[in-house]
Amino acid sequence: MTAPHHTAAVRAAARITAAPDGRGGTALPVLAGAGPLALRRTRGAPGTAHVCVIGSMAAPLGGDRLALHAEVLPGAALTVTSAAATVSLPGPDPAPAHYDLQLTIGEDAELDWRPEPVVAAAGSHLLLTTVITLAAGARLRYREEQVLGRRHDWARGAAPGRLTARLTVRRAGRTLLDQQTDLGPGAPGWDGPAVLGPHRTCGQLLTVGHPAPAPPPADTDAALLALPGEAGDPPAVLLTALAPDALALRRLLG
Repeated sequence: MTAPHHTAAVRAAARITAAPDGRGGTALPVLAGAGPLALRRTRGAPGTAHVCVIGSMAAPLGGDRLALHAEVLPGAALTVTSAAATVSLPGPDPAPAHYDLQLTIGEDAELDWRPEPVVAAAGSHLLLTTVITLAAGARLRYREEQVLGRRHDWARGAAPGRLTARLTVRRAGRTLLDQQTDLGPGAPGWDGPAVLGPHRTCGQLLTVGHPAPAPPPADTDAALLALPGEAGDPPAVLLTALAPDALALRRLLG
């Protein structure tokens, strides 16, 4: 079934709060979807709350302002996935769409964030902002995948949409990672050898307080980087990758 379209710009903010349930598991005292962001609890590993984000209408479109706030309280564990890719589409409003993610993980809490890719369809422009705040003993797996253009855009030779993404990660009040990518028509040099080159997908896997992922194969456009921290901090490792399509990117990120 195709998600219904909307004709006016949408403002919506969804919220997730995960907290220990007192029995060794994790409860969801707040699970509030909004607008096109529907939230459903799903089954998963014992002790961890699992939430799936489901798009209830075509979004984000030009001019939309969407937000998702997830907080994992001390001692809780949360996994967030999505039912399908987030597809940025052009709309009647020529302004860019905004999608803001705020992820907060408390002491001895864990977040596993692995939704499906963000896709910039032809004619669209999405501003994606992600701010992750970690307590000193928090654990994190964060996967981000960006795809320029849908498959049928590629097949007809259409230019992809534009995707401007900023990721900021702070741990115990200190900046761990702060980076921005600007890809697609209008972004300087986005398809040159210093940025995407021939590829149309990029992504990263950030792990904090977990064993580092395996190094990528030497014949791929991927790199494994250890992020600096204070003495005694849990390890933080960033795996970044470029690939010709979403399937190849997922294989590199694991």
